[in-house]
Amino acid sequence: MNLLRSPLYNKYLEKSAKLINFSGWEMPLSFSGLIEEHNAVRNSAGFFDISHMGVISIKGTNPKDSLQKFFPTNIYSISEGQSCYSVMLNKTGGIIDDLIIYDVGQQERNLTEILLIVNSSRFDIDLKWLQDNLNNEKLQISNAKEGMALIALQGPKALDLFKDWSNYSLTHLKNFGCEYKTLKKFSDLGKIFIAKTGYTGEDGIELLLSSDLAIELWNFLIEKNITPCGLGSRDTLRLEAGLSLYGQELTEDINPYEAGLGWIIHLENNHNFFGKEALKSLSSKKIKKKLVGIEISGRAIARKGCKIYMNGKTVGEITSGSWSPTLQKPIAMGYISLDYADLKEEIEVEIRNKIFKGIICNKKFLQK
Repeated sequence: MNLLRSPLYNKYLEKSAKLINFSGWEMPLSFSGLIEEHNAVRNSAGFFDISHMGVISIKGTNPKDSLQKFFPTNIYSISEGQSCYSVMLNKTGGIIDDLIIYDVGQQERNLTEILLIVNSSRFDIDLKWLQDNLNNEKLQISNAKEGMALIALQGPKALDLFKDWSNYSLTHLKNFGCEYKTLKKFSDLGKIFIAKTGYTGEDGIELLLSSDLAIELWNFLIEKNITPCGLGSRDTLRLEAGLSLYGQELTEDINPYEAGLGWIIHLENNHNFFGKEALKSLSSKKIKKKLVGIEISGRAIARKGCKIYMNGKTVGEITSGSWSPTLQKPIAMGYISLDYADLKEEIEVEIRNKIFKGIICNKKFLQK
């Protein structure tokens, strides 16, 4: 199998990164080590090549009119320069993908552009779902990442580092703000897309930029001794922040209410969307299971598929688990039968044929 490679692939090799197959991409699991990378983001800054993620562009006149039916969230609640988190649903209310929707306003030829940043494993599925159901030949839908790289610069010092590199301040951007910008310092290398979003629970930005400009940024950050980070630390950071991962916490067999995402379902908006009838039915019923956080005693790490027990009865299953470098203890997320999912309930988790005690807690382990 020929794996896809980022424009920054040779930079991985220069840093002797440990590489893995991630959704068909040859991506770095780690550079200097998971703990060091994790702590760099929490305490100062780190950067991730996230070029495996999908970026879908939809351009046209009033594209939201045609796109609204794909999302249970009212996308008219964001205006130019803003973004929101949402999901795409199938007709039974299952989650096709979770994503961020960016309204970047009018671009070339006065066409309004909406960008969707989606999970790499779901890009082809998402794109086909949109193409098959848009029913608007006047809209242009394309892969916006062709010839580009996607970099996440995250941590308390991320915005200062970007300013040092670009000579451009982002103090005007609020959380989930976004814009296109041609940097005077790099005007010959094309415009970049800047979003004040991330997947770590820290301040930071995500940048879609030309391959040449991505290499410029990489070299600058390395010269500043900023830590390059891999998928391993990205996973521990998102888990501490209580952020779900598609394929773990989210699948087409899970609905948003079970996943704790009821806040993005805007049934009161009265717009039609795929999965609406299923969600209306679900909203009036008691869900059967719920996604929870779990702190585990000792040092054993619960992995996906580990069984959860209460009083000897199987009540759920782990979806993600890791050692928390910040909290210095094992943490996990999992689905538990609603009748047993109260906060502070004591449970047991089976890890490698041994039973370990745990307690149900808030999914957002790190309160910042």
